[in-house]
Amino acid sequence: MTDRDTVLSALDAVTASIDGAEHRAGQREMTELVATAIARRRHLVVQAGTGTGKTLAYVVPAVMSGVTTVVATATKALQDQLATKDLPLVAATLDDIRPEPMRWAVLKGRSNYLCRQRLDEHTADDQATIDGVDTSADQIARISAWADTTDSGDLADLDWNVDAAVRDAVTVGPDECPGAHRCPRGDDCFAERARDRAAGAEVIVVNTHLYGLDIAAEGQILPDHDLVVFDEAHVVEDIMSDTVGIQLAPGRFVAVAAAVRAVIADIALDRDLLSVVADLSAVLDSSPSERLSTPLPHHISEVLAAARGTLTRAGEAIDQIRSDDVTVQQKRLRAQVMLLRSIDMIDIALTAGENRVAFVAGAPGARRLEIAPLDVGPTLRTGVWERRTAVLTSATVPTNLTTRIGLTTAALGDDDTSTRVDAADVGSPFDYGEQAVLYCAMHLPPPNADDFRSASHDEMADLINAAGGRTLALFTSWAAMDAAADALRDRIEVPLLTQRDLPKAALLRRFAEDEGTTLLATAGLFQGVDVPGRTLSLVIIDRIPFPRPDDPLLGARRDLLGPSAFREIDLPRAATMLAQATGRLIRSADDRGVVAVLDRRLGAAKYRWDIISALPPMRRTRDRDEVLATLADISSSA
Repeated sequence: MTDRDTVLSALDAVTASIDGAEHRAGQREMTELVATAIARRRHLVVQAGTGTGKTLAYVVPAVMSGVTTVVATATKALQDQLATKDLPLVAATLDDIRPEPMRWAVLKGRSNYLCRQRLDEHTADDQATIDGVDTSADQIARISAWADTTDSGDLADLDWNVDAAVRDAVTVGPDECPGAHRCPRGDDCFAERARDRAAGAEVIVVNTHLYGLDIAAEGQILPDHDLVVFDEAHVVEDIMSDTVGIQLAPGRFVAVAAAVRAVIADIALDRDLLSVVADLSAVLDSSPSERLSTPLPHHISEVLAAARGTLTRAGEAIDQIRSDDVTVQQKRLRAQVMLLRSIDMIDIALTAGENRVAFVAGAPGARRLEIAPLDVGPTLRTGVWERRTAVLTSATVPTNLTTRIGLTTAALGDDDTSTRVDAADVGSPFDYGEQAVLYCAMHLPPPNADDFRSASHDEMADLINAAGGRTLALFTSWAAMDAAADALRDRIEVPLLTQRDLPKAALLRRFAEDEGTTLLATAGLFQGVDVPGRTLSLVIIDRIPFPRPDDPLLGARRDLLGPSAFREIDLPRAATMLAQATGRLIRSADDRGVVAVLDRRLGAAKYRWDIISALPPMRRTRDRDEVLATLADISSSA
């Protein structure tokens, strides 16, 4: 292990190579905490406010300690930052300090990589045309040429958009790949290359979703590792609920039917497989989006049991196929894997017990059955906490995070590694009291009042005009965003964008490039927006973002907790989401601005201090005239 002074010297060397580097006390404190956690094999939960530089604060001690580390990120933006900026910077600096060069890799899910075998199948003879895509032959040809030059095979590296149908045709998911040892292109498989690079790396960057899949697969996806860092740790419970559970949608069986049809021409079997799609669609569409009993209700379990029988018959038919043709062999193997995995998922659904929550999700016509764990704690305890050291960090850590994910605080010196966890808050380098104002519009009606929407639109228009645009307005529903857009277009003097106008990356780029623009968005942009400077001087939040009261999974967890549910589930989630949203405002030491919350409950409800205490320590006001003057001053300043 590496001593404290060596780790801090390494951090100093890395930060010294950054233009305009500043001394950040919180970053140094977090670096020491992470180094100590690794040395003592204690789990660490650390809140590191915006501007701390937390990625370097965990990467540097991890690398200097010599342990194999997996960094699990919740957002693609953070994954890209690590891959293109932070890890190359650390490697370039520490390679002069360490005896061996630093080895790092990015690993994504299998379906992100081009499958050479499937590409071969589509470029053979006249198979390059994909149904429903007129330009598929041209796209396949372009992908084929790219395959000869790319090292990664990651389709995200393409500089042009691939149609979804074409992408599906040249990739395989984990539920259909037969494995490199049974594939003629296994020796030069891009996904296997990525896994090999990860197996030889000291630091492996993945998304949290893939980490959850690895837990569900009992460690079969990721290399063995000593340390895991969960960045954006506030979403760990939700992502783990998604990934260690299952989802059964009609679209899965459409894909299964297509895979079987590609191998065997059996009209009756094809009809039966498509009947599975129709029957499941009908039974899910007739069920409201609500929690189901476990075991499942008879009308759903009956459909799933019949589907299982059909899939079993399809598997038996596929097993009888014999061919010397490599393409047929590969299609047969993929169909077998898809059938077996689908049967496994049906079995999980049919045997779900009281520790699982079953519910129907999705819009009418696109419904799916989900089975999620009631409590992710036991899964994380056996899959992570008892196996390796974990560091969990975020700019906003919910007060009950450790309880919700199965970590319990123990006394120092306790030898039980599953319960040893320390917690810390290293603050932020920003002077929020001087840089930011938190404004609660107490004069507005309550958010459930009939006149709230129109009154809030009046308030938004005045605030946006005072700020000269430069506004990110965040809404808790698409309907509220759309209504605001309709009301504001003719009432503000600046360009207006909404989340419906462009893909996220293009939308944020357009917003950042035009200082006077106002952007209206939903919960998807409560995090991941990093626009420093005057371009973003005002963040408007229409109401406190409490979770939906009719969410089936949260409903089951509320029932389990009883009277304490609001304080244990709803309040921490709302506080964390609001803190994430307010965190969009101050992104550098020179930023100034206002966060305007249009929900009067922030200033009146008895639980208000639970929420306010989770926010950055901004100067608070209810004075509308003061806020308008502050925004006008920022707008007019050079």
